[in-house]
Amino acid sequence: MNRPAPLKDPTLDSVTTINADGSRYFLHPADARGPFTLLRRFTGVILLAVYVLLPWIPINGHPAVFLDLGHQRFHFFGVTFAVQEVWLLFFVITGLAFGLFYVTALFGRIWCGWTCPYTVFLEHVYRRIERWIDGDAAARRRLDAAPMTFGKAARRTIKHAAYIAVSAAIAHIFLSYFVSIEELYRMMHDSPLDHVKSFGVVAFITGVLYFGFAWFREQFCVILCPYGRLQSVLTDEDTTVIGYDAKRGEPRGKATDPKAGACIDCHRCVQVCPTGIDIRNGLQIECIGCAACIDACDEIMVKLERPKGLIRYSSERGLQGLPTRWVRGRTILYSGLLGLGMIAMTISLLSVKPVRANLVRMPGPPFFLTETTVRNHFRLRLVSKRNETTHFHLRIAGGPEGIRIAAAEAAQEIPPMGEDLFTVPIEVPIENYRGTFDFRVIIEGEDGKELTRTGGGFAGPHPRLMQPAKPTSP
Repeated sequence: MNRPAPLKDPTLDSVTTINADGSRYFLHPADARGPFTLLRRFTGVILLAVYVLLPWIPINGHPAVFLDLGHQRFHFFGVTFAVQEVWLLFFVITGLAFGLFYVTALFGRIWCGWTCPYTVFLEHVYRRIERWIDGDAAARRRLDAAPMTFGKAARRTIKHAAYIAVSAAIAHIFLSYFVSIEELYRMMHDSPLDHVKSFGVVAFITGVLYFGFAWFREQFCVILCPYGRLQSVLTDEDTTVIGYDAKRGEPRGKATDPKAGACIDCHRCVQVCPTGIDIRNGLQIECIGCAACIDACDEIMVKLERPKGLIRYSSERGLQGLPTRWVRGRTILYSGLLGLGMIAMTISLLSVKPVRANLVRMPGPPFFLTETTVRNHFRLRLVSKRNETTHFHLRIAGGPEGIRIAAAEAAQEIPPMGEDLFTVPIEVPIENYRGTFDFRVIIEGEDGKELTRTGGGFAGPHPRLMQPAKPTSP
């Protein structure tokens, strides 16, 4: 019977996943049992359900999240944005980044261990598949050490086929965020040659997911992800992280040794760690804050009839027996900046209108002069973000008395989620014209409420040129 490969003893000199000769050391983390593990799996299932179900949930006639690149519309939970409003992504991206930094200052890398998409897929999908097919951690290590046999080859084939199938499913769901579920279903029944770009995107994403979750795994968190390297500047001695109570645990020894601390050096915390560290060596960049070591250690403490919490969520001050300071300079500054950002984002979102307008001057002469009026011709481009036909009227605001739209096109309609161009001739009585000026075109719905507005500049001759010539003396 093949023995599993011995567990590697983690140190602070090098990451556990790299051997002394530079080769890869493959981790097989054991399963932990406990309240944190149960809550973490529940959180993972919820997040996976959200990812899968969002394209299926209709809100105002569109999926809950639908990035319709073909029509340059972006639908988020019933609110539609045009491509011209993509600047609002600034608030989304910076808000997410700042929110992540804020959470890190309070709770360390809890994002990485609990809600990061990479961790969610790896821990709650791919490693579940591996456990079902290859067995627990000890069985997986024995299988790795065993020579290639028909049984091992069959397990490997089934496991990697499952990896590829799951990766393809995830990639198809990702594509549905951009083309909709209905369109994806139709495309799947056509030849890949009919949708080369979409097929290429799915194939590429499938390959990346398979490579990442079947082989690269925790190396992404340890080597590629920069977040762990930022935690040293984002955290302080009052940040709540996962820590080992050295005062209580040291010196390590057998459970029967009265001079030993609470830690019996069973290495259970190392066996369950998904990145292969020993949390007893202190906080490290590889730690993703998943709390598996907490549950593993608490399970041992219960068996030894000792108090839980040898490894626990706490701050550096808390582990030293001092109170954690939640209100401090860092959190006050972050709270203020977060509040200002939310105010700015709210104001920006309130500026989003159901119709977008753009007024441009038509090619040709800048103005036309008749015996009674000065006239300018404009093109009004309207983009509707509504799912029903929008009927509207135009109204002019600003400018001299008597300014008006000189055409029946002042009352029109836009098709659902459509756009159209309208000619807007604007004229001013010649007796009221006093030179160039700015004006606003207000687009109103049938109920008289303003849908949106746009502005322009009215051009005309210099007022002196329009004065009658003075008679000359004989």
